[in-house]
Amino acid sequence: MLQSKTPFLDALKAEANSSQTPFYFPGHKRGQGIANPLKNWLGLEMFQGDLPELPQLDNLFQPQGPIKAAQQLAAAAFGAKQTWFLTNGSTAGVIAAILATCNPGDKVLLARNSHQCAIAGLILAAAEPVFIQPDYDPQWDMVLSVTPEALEAALKQHSDIKAVLVVSPTYHGICSDIAGLAACCHRHGIPLIVDEAHGAHLGFHPQFPASALQGDADLVVQSTHKSLTALSQGAMLHYQGDRISPDRIQAALPLVQSTSPNSLILASLDMARQQIATEGYQQLQNCVEMAQRLRSHLSQLPSVALSPHADDPSRLTLRIGQLTGYAADEQLTEHFGVICELPQLHHLTFALTIGDRPPDGDRLLNAISQLAQSAPIPSPLSSQDLSPIPPAIMTPRQAHFAPKKRLLFHNSPGEICGELICPYPPGIPILIPGERITETALIHLKETLAAGGVLTGCQDTSGEFLSVVDW
Repeated sequence: MLQSKTPFLDALKAEANSSQTPFYFPGHKRGQGIANPLKNWLGLEMFQGDLPELPQLDNLFQPQGPIKAAQQLAAAAFGAKQTWFLTNGSTAGVIAAILATCNPGDKVLLARNSHQCAIAGLILAAAEPVFIQPDYDPQWDMVLSVTPEALEAALKQHSDIKAVLVVSPTYHGICSDIAGLAACCHRHGIPLIVDEAHGAHLGFHPQFPASALQGDADLVVQSTHKSLTALSQGAMLHYQGDRISPDRIQAALPLVQSTSPNSLILASLDMARQQIATEGYQQLQNCVEMAQRLRSHLSQLPSVALSPHADDPSRLTLRIGQLTGYAADEQLTEHFGVICELPQLHHLTFALTIGDRPPDGDRLLNAISQLAQSAPIPSPLSSQDLSPIPPAIMTPRQAHFAPKKRLLFHNSPGEICGELICPYPPGIPILIPGERITETALIHLKETLAAGGVLTGCQDTSGEFLSVVDW
């Protein structure tokens, strides 16, 4: 019964419906100043709810009223000791988690498939990364999970690690053994941080993997706007155990969040929690059934190959004939209006959520079926080697603040990378500031660009120049 309540949403609605003459920001003054084209499209009510941190609406950084109540309900729903709402996305949560667990010069063990925001956290915290390579399937060119055995070996080799950060689930719905990883971390007396951006829905249905909190992770970051229904940038940071000071977390969050948080995002977090806590089982059941139906039909198409790796049934990764993921995505978008979540060189991934409906599944199935008719049967990929982690010559922070120069791609091998370079999505870096530039990394970047992918993080996204440390 408590989970049916929405304390912040209720407070915002009451304030938006009150009769006021506002001499406070934002400048559109409860929608009165919004330009008519935008007002006509979105409606006046939305802007009436775009309110600042009025006393009746609480303060995100020192909550005592409806925000505090909403966060307490979220902690109970997701199984945390304490939960903080984030209006700057999971990016803010990951950076805050690093700031809360590390002092300058400390070492953090990270999975090499960590999101670029983790590197930003290292730069801001002046922490030093130690990378661990997840398992890898060369036949699918797909990064898998981090195993407890690999983590144990890494922690024995680096006894001065202060925190561990892993990504689970991955973009492809692959989950690590969080319980095993947490047990390993805790034997060494260090906290486990889990970037669970793609797993806010986990733990609410038995056919989905357990959540990271159920696996005893210490800090868990979730993008509530991804697999649940919050507005974009709506996320949560969950804490449990006693290995991290909640005061450190509370002190870190104002460093990475706006002092003018969007009230509509906060209300959507309150509502998304209420929705998954009270209706989540049936909604996720509908999602599972759609995914099972799609897999059943797609598995019968000879020109479609389905990835066997997803632990999360709501992720569907496949190959269509000999098409690259970028080419398949372009044709699906242009000819059928069906857009995937993640195109990559050798496959593309579709994300099903509680927002999808049966006609959406029918349209996806029809589009892939038609595209597959003219596609040859996919041959197995030639065995791909996972690129070795480039050697680190400087810390990310040292390289970030070092003098830079621009070099042509073909002149850069052996230099120290001065910028963070990653295909997007998924936002996983190929090169990190401070790493030695290798021929292997450059080949990967060129293949991505040639196949239609894009690069982010670098000054020159065309693939002609790289920024390197001028030393």
